[in-house]
This record gives sequence, structure tokens and C-alpha cells, in this order.
Amino acid sequence: MAVVTTQTLRMVFRTEGGTSFTISLDNPRNNLTAQEIEAVMDLIIAKNVFLTPGGALASKRDIQIVDRTTNDLYDPS
Repeated sequence: MAVVTTQTLRMVFRTEGGTSFTISLDNPRNNLTAQEIEAVMDLIIAKNVFLTPGGALASKRDIQIVDRTTNDLYDPS
């Protein structure tokens, strides 16, 4: 049995069609700043890296670092 904590960086964009598009990255660097993330998001938008069903990425919508703790209560023998 183990308790495991993980982090996920979620960068949420608004598309030209008004829908949301999320890029999730596991285990972001501990000292990552909002300014660094915003700069990367701006670059992704400027370079038109992703084309989604809602169209190209148009703007930044949200940035989240999600902490998740899992408590594994059963380990088969």
C-alpha cells in the first residue's frame, strides 16, 4: 500500500469557435512560474501548433497545476 502524489499542469485555451482546448503535462518543474507558462501558451497560439475541431487556438483561458493524491489500499499478492 502506498500514497502517491502527482502534479499535472493544465493549460486551457479558447478556440476560434469559442470552445475550450486543454493541454495537460504530468510532473511540471517545481519552480515553474506563471510567466513562463503564459509565454509558452502565447508561442503555441502564435505558431498555430494545434488545429482543433473548434478551430485554431485563439487565446489563453486558464492555467492550473492540479495536485492529486492516490491512496492505494489494495496490492494483490
